[in-house]
Amino acid sequence: MRKILKAGFAGILALGLSASALAADKWPSKSLTLVVPFGAGSSPDVMARVIAEQASKTLGQPIVVQNRPGASGNLGTGYIAKAAADGYTFGVSITGPMVNNTILYANLPYDPKKDLVPLTLGVHQPNILVVPAASDIKTFDDLIKAMKAPDSAYNFPSTGAGTVSHLSVELLLERAGGKAVHVPYPSSPAAVTSLLSGDTHFAALPPIAVMPMVKEGRLRALATVSSERASFLPDTPTVEELGYPGIEGSGWIGFVAPSGMPDHVQKQLTDALIDAIANPEVQAKLKAQFMEPVGDQPEEFAKYMDDELARWAPVIKRLNLSVN
Repeated sequence: MRKILKAGFAGILALGLSASALAADKWPSKSLTLVVPFGAGSSPDVMARVIAEQASKTLGQPIVVQNRPGASGNLGTGYIAKAAADGYTFGVSITGPMVNNTILYANLPYDPKKDLVPLTLGVHQPNILVVPAASDIKTFDDLIKAMKAPDSAYNFPSTGAGTVSHLSVELLLERAGGKAVHVPYPSSPAAVTSLLSGDTHFAALPPIAVMPMVKEGRLRALATVSSERASFLPDTPTVEELGYPGIEGSGWIGFVAPSGMPDHVQKQLTDALIDAIANPEVQAKLKAQFMEPVGDQPEEFAKYMDDELARWAPVIKRLNLSVN
């Protein structure tokens, strides 16, 4: 009788352990946190919320967006890097914290290569090369000629030293053999205001900042700073088409997670995000914000970031840019 009871208890115990193991393997079993290293209403925040809403339906759990702005995105990106690698905390990040800041900052509190894994590239936001509508510059070739003139006195605004809006113009100047003075501003709206007021002459800025002015006829789009034409500017050529390949001035936003996640969890989360990005309603919402949806595989996103580092690191070093 005792043997039977022991066997019964052992069976119940085994079943209990199996149930616990099964529960541990079931992911997700609670809500997820999506960290955005920028403020509410920013482009990364808008993209994150649009895609998270759809991905949560696939995963069967809520995805709660948590904004952690500061230090040019380093604060929130570092928080993602140090989170538990269980799949319940992941985030979005951009070129600065994932690529350029590894050169600009002497002591970055995380290593994007070691502490974070790429999930998928969410969107591209190709910078648009623009001039004020009243400018004598009518075409891209006009701008290149003006910048190459011996008496060139042109200047351009950016959203800050070391940002894509700065570096893409510097790379274009280098390739074209032209010159122009960089004038950093704290934000895209401030940079656009400088153009409209005549304080600056041309710029390569995010589409969300300039497209309303282009549509109103207050700014003129000369080129898309990309290798592919933008869906929202199909008749505007790219700088590659115009003879300057390799200048990818994209304010991209991608999904990342802490290193060390279980493979099946990483795949499930990645697949849910990619499926969400491919959703027609999600695509329409993103394109309404002048974002080009991507949704690639982790290895493709990783390679793209490697390409970005190879593109921008030499420019940052040549300009001797740094943040102490």
